[in-house]
Amino acid sequence: MLTINGITVRLGGRDIISRASAAIPPRARVGLVGRNGAGKSTLVKAIIGEIEPDEGAVEMPRRTRLGYLAQEAPAGSATPFETVLAADVERTALLAEAETCTDPDRLGDVHDRLLAIDAYTADARAARILIGLGFDEDMQAAPLDSFSGGWRMRVALASLLFSAPDVLLLDEPSNHLDLEATLWLENFLKAHPGTLLLISHERGLLNNVADHIVHLHAGKLTLYPGGYDSFERQRNERLAQQAAARAAQEAQADRLKDYIARNSARASTAKQAQSRAKMLARMQPIAAVIEDPSLSFDFPDPEELRPPLITLDLASVGYTPGKPVLQRLNLRIDPDDRIALLGRNGNGKTTLARLLAAQLTPMAGEMTATGKMLVGYFTQYQVEEIADGGTPLELMTRAMEGKSPGAIRAQLGRFGFSGNRATAQVGTLSGGERARLALALVTRDAPHLLVLDEPTNHLDIDAREALVHALNAYKGAVILISHDRHMAELVADRLVLVDGGTAKPFDGSIEDYIDFILGRNQPKTDGGADAAGKGGGAQDRKARAAARDTYKALQKAQTEAEKRVSKLQAELARIDRAMFEPANAAPDLAKLSMGDLSQRRGKLARELEEAEAAWLEAGEALEDSGATAS
Repeated sequence: MLTINGITVRLGGRDIISRASAAIPPRARVGLVGRNGAGKSTLVKAIIGEIEPDEGAVEMPRRTRLGYLAQEAPAGSATPFETVLAADVERTALLAEAETCTDPDRLGDVHDRLLAIDAYTADARAARILIGLGFDEDMQAAPLDSFSGGWRMRVALASLLFSAPDVLLLDEPSNHLDLEATLWLENFLKAHPGTLLLISHERGLLNNVADHIVHLHAGKLTLYPGGYDSFERQRNERLAQQAAARAAQEAQADRLKDYIARNSARASTAKQAQSRAKMLARMQPIAAVIEDPSLSFDFPDPEELRPPLITLDLASVGYTPGKPVLQRLNLRIDPDDRIALLGRNGNGKTTLARLLAAQLTPMAGEMTATGKMLVGYFTQYQVEEIADGGTPLELMTRAMEGKSPGAIRAQLGRFGFSGNRATAQVGTLSGGERARLALALVTRDAPHLLVLDEPTNHLDIDAREALVHALNAYKGAVILISHDRHMAELVADRLVLVDGGTAKPFDGSIEDYIDFILGRNQPKTDGGADAAGKGGGAQDRKARAAARDTYKALQKAQTEAEKRVSKLQAELARIDRAMFEPANAAPDLAKLSMGDLSQRRGKLARELEEAEAAWLEAGEALEDSGATAS
């Protein structure tokens, strides 16, 4: 068992972790979650001994082997395959000793130990892990220095998984992975025989791997059974109870204050008033449930344009003349499209995104774009490249040259940079705040098309959920590249698979794509009786195909209904904010009267009720058809 016993960690004179305790069961798979900046990485460093707690201790059985994914990517002339094999230090030492040992008894012990640790299958295990993380045979034999930082971090992850520690600690392991590699990692971690502590903001990964969630909030740890969805339900129940308890306490405090004010001056009741004053002084205030401004995303809506925005006709694109990365591209993008680009890293998703963002021009074929169209292009690298000098207000003022101070402040406010946050030094911003600032900058001109390349890498789960709602409320087109399947599922209406040097529509949902990757529900290709058409096999296949088509249609209807519900909920939230927090109202709602807002809210509430009914109906129909589609 791994026990965190009342530890406190202070950095810069401030408590990052304050008397936090948790008991991790043996061989548990635990997701460690919390807002950006809560101290998750600090806690992991305290567990591995990199940071000495100011108070308390981390306890575990003697000789427990800890494995931690370091943030430094390996480098040098060694190959990924050699690097992974070298990660098993004991195996490497024993093999070296077996070459030189002259003592027969000791040599026998060495070979017994090599058998015990399965040393002779190491090559196959190392290759299997590297293949799972996207390294083909040629890549496994190339020097590390020939790879980008993201691929070298994959080697670091492969090395850690290969070493098979008793306690495996992973800090955002999927940040450098595509969806395919993330799915492989998910299955690997589910089979991990030791204890796992996983920091992740991937809802799907946490739901499918974790059997416990540890929540780090305000320096304290709380252990919840189950995956992330179960944790979220339990946390919301706690927050509702906390809000109700605070309201009851405030009502009680008001009654006590009123009694004290009315009865302190009278001799007959002064004693009772003093007693109530002591009761009031002893009352421990219950913390308020605070709405976090760092969850703010509100994309400005563009002016309407006639479709299509972009048309690709047999276009080719690449970087070296005569060597296109993608060819035969046929794609139409309309103003209300929501498209997720699928495919392994290196297949050309970013190349296609850059073409659509007009950062690359076609080598062949045609690309036609509406002349008035504005594009906002976000990449994860923009977050890292934001200059530390200056403030968000100064950066936005330069980017929106000629705009009024009010318009500049309004754009920053859409993304949570109001008041002091707008004038904070950029160098003090967290990764999530930098991501919001980058999104604020790329959308300052109200683009008609948003191209988002891995927008979630610096965002925690709550911020990702807020981004999903904002994208569903946004009235422009969206091109999304993301390994976060939850985001792709809730945002995208269409899927495009980038593979084999081209891009083609993928007919199905994200779940269908996951099945496709994992080889589930694949059509039979054996040459038995069905293939020969005997015993009604051909008719059976047609019936199953028709059932699958019906299932996919119902699945699409359910997804569209769910998105409709999300969009309406997001719009209702905007109107509620305008009605009850006028200072934080979106610019398009701030100018409306309370009567107009109330009328609009009533209409939306009716539409939401109808949308929820349609969603439930679609879900029931989908469930009823599931058996015949399989």
